[in-house]
Amino acid sequence: METDQYLEVFLDESREHLQAVNDNILELEKQPEDLNLVNEIFRSAHTLKGMAATMGYEDIASLTHKMENVLDLMRNHKLKVSTEIIDVIFLAIEYLEDMVNSISEGNDGKKDVSGLVQRLDQIEKGNPVQDSTETRIDAQDQVVNSDDLGLDEFQITIVEQAKEQGFFPFQITVELTDDCILKGARAYMVFEALEDYGEVIRTNPSVEEIEEGNFAQSFSMIFLSGKESTEIKTIIEKVSEVKQVQIGNLVTISNAINPAEHESVENIAETAAKEETAATTEQSSQTSVKSSGSKTIRVNLEKIDDLLNLFEEVVIDRSRLEVIAENISSHDLTETVEHMSRVSTDMQSLILAMRMVPIEQVFNRFPRMIRGLARDLNKQISLEIYGADTELDRTVIDEIGDPLVHLIRNSVDHGIELPEVRQQSGKQAEGRLILRAFHSGNHVFIEIEDDGAGINREKVQEKAIENGIISRDEAEVLTDDQIAGFIMSSGFSTADKVSDISGRGVGLDVVKNKIESLGGQISIETKAGKGSIFSIQLPLTLSIIATLLVKVQKETYAVPLSSIIETVILNKEQIMYAHGKKVMDFRGKVVPIVSLAAVFDIPEAEAHEGNEYSVIIVKKGDKLTGLIVDSFIGQKEVVLKSLGNYLGDVFAISGATILGDGEVALIIDPNALIK
Repeated sequence: METDQYLEVFLDESREHLQAVNDNILELEKQPEDLNLVNEIFRSAHTLKGMAATMGYEDIASLTHKMENVLDLMRNHKLKVSTEIIDVIFLAIEYLEDMVNSISEGNDGKKDVSGLVQRLDQIEKGNPVQDSTETRIDAQDQVVNSDDLGLDEFQITIVEQAKEQGFFPFQITVELTDDCILKGARAYMVFEALEDYGEVIRTNPSVEEIEEGNFAQSFSMIFLSGKESTEIKTIIEKVSEVKQVQIGNLVTISNAINPAEHESVENIAETAAKEETAATTEQSSQTSVKSSGSKTIRVNLEKIDDLLNLFEEVVIDRSRLEVIAENISSHDLTETVEHMSRVSTDMQSLILAMRMVPIEQVFNRFPRMIRGLARDLNKQISLEIYGADTELDRTVIDEIGDPLVHLIRNSVDHGIELPEVRQQSGKQAEGRLILRAFHSGNHVFIEIEDDGAGINREKVQEKAIENGIISRDEAEVLTDDQIAGFIMSSGFSTADKVSDISGRGVGLDVVKNKIESLGGQISIETKAGKGSIFSIQLPLTLSIIATLLVKVQKETYAVPLSSIIETVILNKEQIMYAHGKKVMDFRGKVVPIVSLAAVFDIPEAEAHEGNEYSVIIVKKGDKLTGLIVDSFIGQKEVVLKSLGNYLGDVFAISGATILGDGEVALIIDPNALIK
């Protein structure tokens, strides 16, 4: 069967099912008795298995098939939910995500899943959760760990055949001395010493990484030999700078790879349709109302882009027609233009909605990640998510995931303290990490907030001075938040030691560059001992926005309606001063006010005449500012056009538009003006 035409559908639906499994597994860990969750996970895994088998992705099919067996035992009360089992299922999800991503990049989606399949098989048989390659205590009563040395089917066959010929599999872990400099050379000497006594069939890490020295102080291998373990140990210990050698006999190899017990992928594909019918019947019995047909279609994003570009021209022509209708004074023409305006407004809302997707698509990956990081770092962390339904343009959604991962890992590693440290400082043992998103004007704000130790000003300041970023005199006049911003500099790190989580001096500068490439900004607020907030401002990338047109001298400006709270006519005597700056009383709150004429240094701007000011109250989060203009023109939907690379970074201007009379009006970014 030709499957290429279904590839995009397979990828989209696979990601949806994996996300569903991920979300439900997290809930299942909190509610292990809820079988409805198990049923949901089973159905997602089952559907994914059938699709993968039909498309010919064998590794995905075999892994989901084993997951399905374990889940089936759970929902039939034959297996209890445990943290260990959930850990294995999470690992399976990671494998499946890797394979789906590999397929989306044009690869074959193959991955060595045999070790994980064996672990699931052991769970299915009721054995303790461990790797399927069993170990026993060696001659020195030392248990040898084989977690990361799972063998594939070919390697298992080699081991079994070697046993028949009198060779035995040993699992060997070699630890080098702490002061060993040429680790790769010493490892090579170990392999060379063993060369005449048997064969190495697997190493952890890979042979290439070992010989390059890309490992800590120890490495492991599975070694076939006819010698005794004590003799092999003696051979290795003769190599200089070897600190310790652990050897264990691999007495049995799991029979998880058993043709009698495993369906072939072809059989899975043949039975997928029957099983899918059964699962669908079961699902429909639990649902009172079910749609008789699909209500969605998948459209290439480029087609929506083309449609939006064409519609932008319609909006410009609509504005031109409105001006012409006002001048001609024709009832029929005016009525037609008004109807066209109403219809086109609805059309543009639909087109823009097609591009917008909720940011929960990005946020959904983080609960599982936080769970894993907290366990790795021995920390207690609760994740709170707000505003997951905030919508953002699809192109921005696709790009913002990696920067958020960097920031969250940084907060977990450097921000939130260990439980005992938190308790000593009077905090709860469990740290809080808050992820929130919200709209403000024609921007979306994403905040990562933690209640950790905050950013150490002295440490960052000294590092910045050491790196030549600022002088000591300059540092004295900067605020804590300005000093904290230096952690975004290239190669900047204050980590005492490098970890797998963060602290390599890369990452945060990449985050800043990525966000700025999307037309956004990032800022930091921090308080020592209280925590930090990383705030990301991103454009909605809406090409058509509702604005209020205003006049400042002879210039026309457009202010996005989504940023405006209210318009106010302010008497001259109502203007007050605080710290030498103009402020006003707005509903009992002191609000700073700013003159647009002064901000943009508009020619002919003179001292204000008269006793009244026209003021626009704009908001950013919970902050308000008043913008002084000369007059209000009225509301208008305009096409947002970029100023181009040459004028791409103009203060407080987010773009420009062409009005109906052909005049160009600049579109103000109120967020830049809010004090």
